[in-house]
Amino acid sequence: MRFKQCQTPVDIVRRMTRSDFSGNLELLLQREWLATNGLGGFASGSIAGVCTRRYHALLVAAMPAPLGRTIMANHLAEEVHLPDARVFTLSGRELGTRELQLPGAELLGEFRLELALPVWRFEFGPYVLEKRLFLPHRQNTVHIFYSLLAGPSPIQLKLRPALSIRAFHDFVTATGAPYNLSGTGEKIEIVKPGFPTLRMQWHAPAGEIIAHEPAELDLFYRCENRVGYDSRGPLWTLAEFQANLQPGGQVCLTASTEDWGTTNRLHPAQWRCEELDRRRRLLAHVPRQTRSPAAAELILAADQFVIKPVGRTLDRAAIPLPSEEVRTIVAGYPWFSDWGRDTMISLEGLTLVTGRYQEARSILLAFAADLQDGLVPNTFPEGQQQAAYSTADATLWYFHALDRYAGASGDRETLRLLLPILHEIIDHHLHGTKFGIGVDPRDGLLCQGQEGYQLTWMDAKVGDWVVTPRRGKAVEINALWYNALRLLETWTRHEQHDNLRGEQLAAAAEQARHSFNERFWYLTGKYLYDVIDGPEGNDAQLRPNQLFAISLTHPVLDRERWGDVLGAVSQHLLTPVGLRSLAPREAGYQPTYEGDLRSRDAAYHQGTVWAWLIGPYIDAWLKVYPDDRRGARELLSGLLAELGEGCIGTIGEIFDAEPPHRPRGCFAQAWSVAEALRCWVRLADE
Repeated sequence: MRFKQCQTPVDIVRRMTRSDFSGNLELLLQREWLATNGLGGFASGSIAGVCTRRYHALLVAAMPAPLGRTIMANHLAEEVHLPDARVFTLSGRELGTRELQLPGAELLGEFRLELALPVWRFEFGPYVLEKRLFLPHRQNTVHIFYSLLAGPSPIQLKLRPALSIRAFHDFVTATGAPYNLSGTGEKIEIVKPGFPTLRMQWHAPAGEIIAHEPAELDLFYRCENRVGYDSRGPLWTLAEFQANLQPGGQVCLTASTEDWGTTNRLHPAQWRCEELDRRRRLLAHVPRQTRSPAAAELILAADQFVIKPVGRTLDRAAIPLPSEEVRTIVAGYPWFSDWGRDTMISLEGLTLVTGRYQEARSILLAFAADLQDGLVPNTFPEGQQQAAYSTADATLWYFHALDRYAGASGDRETLRLLLPILHEIIDHHLHGTKFGIGVDPRDGLLCQGQEGYQLTWMDAKVGDWVVTPRRGKAVEINALWYNALRLLETWTRHEQHDNLRGEQLAAAAEQARHSFNERFWYLTGKYLYDVIDGPEGNDAQLRPNQLFAISLTHPVLDRERWGDVLGAVSQHLLTPVGLRSLAPREAGYQPTYEGDLRSRDAAYHQGTVWAWLIGPYIDAWLKVYPDDRRGARELLSGLLAELGEGCIGTIGEIFDAEPPHRPRGCFAQAWSVAEALRCWVRLADE
């Protein structure tokens, strides 16, 4: 059977050829891939086909509460049988620390991304077999294609899916109840009590599905072992998919939690054409002068984070947004959900520079609808997790995101709609709200902090240990506070024509500005305190948070001090892949992010490099050196190189503080991609 192919060529391709990994097969385990579905669901794995993380799976479905994201299909054993009885295994697996099986690595001629979708090319003698995988947009479905591009004769393909249907964050040992299989012909259904039904279909003209008694396959997960989690667990196989594949022919395995009517509305090849066309439309929205291969890759990477959350409704009747239009941003793959802080920081890069204004508006309205005590949520419910409001900065970042949205879209109607909510937010902050968040009337600066809570973006916590509590008056919180006051002052005067309220906001802003410059300046170091009025006094540790006193729309720091602050940050914190979270000279500095959870969280904001901070650094750079756009663009070169490292085609969360700056944490992070893309587009005319 020959599937109809898309007629237009795929022009955005990133390749990893045999010459890139020959002699170093570990690269195939270290490099990862990601495909998403616009709901928060995804597929991911190592290029070698080995599940090295508990989050590696062929299908992670995004389900309504109380389930949340659910791992439905894990591993796929793939065998090719030739007419001369030779057998080739394409996918790898790891049975223990000394039992790694990578037979497919010797056959892999190329791995590539086509419009950010993964393709494997296997070569054995005169035969060339390609494997493709994608998830249709807003479906909990994965299609895996196999095409025999060349060969003197047919081959037989045998696939054995291996399952551990479980809650997303469960350890690999959590297998639970047995599986039940039903179905005949080209379709089967697999049921585990308490979970969605997994439907699998075999699109193969000369193929069959052979069911068998459940067989256990024990796997070792090296990434889990490295960080001290349960690292050995069983998968179960219940059926084998067989087909004879002719030269020039193609077969497809589909796995889904959708009903049969949804998945079969189109043929898998047609679904793929639709998805490729959708991705091309995303690229077409970008202004022509900013188009480049790097920008295209970043735009496609950005698309992975903008989702329609499953089953989420709005609480505020005054927000005119149907539930089906609710949008949000996943903070990072594989394990983060949507966070208020990350969403507001990422919104400009992910939606505005990509022309996705309606989705940006939906995100802003959705967060406003869940306002509580003057705070936007930092996390929404997922699975059994409840919404949380324990953040001092997400709400202030909301003002920044709205400012950038209104400026890019020209949508004053939405701005006017939200103004009463913005005034409500400011009033709560002026009079005090949860978690000790409130203005000190003596100096007009914003305090925050409550025992046992981490309220700033430096939010690592292990058990009861808050690693970087930063209680008191944090530098970036007050930079954001001043910026929010000035923005609301301007909007109040222009949109509500309320000069009295505008004057009140201006007075609060001016008091904060005066106090900030008087109290945050660390004369000895010629940079800014990170926190003042904390439980132990003022904190003079050199951190990147002070950059926001320069980088925001309304910088709170006096201009004559910008150069000194930027110089200190450049000398001690700047790396090719972002900024260190703490200067190497400071007590508590950690050069690497590794070990068990406690060791990693102890390093999370104690030196570890954060990619997203390159954005405010470039903003500050251009304010100090407005004519050096070429130099600013060079600052992005290290992060653009990361598109070929770690998880191919995207940028991760963090890096070790010292060379070679190994990638760590989430392998795909929203604000890392967003800030790289935002700055790249801003500097595109050079």
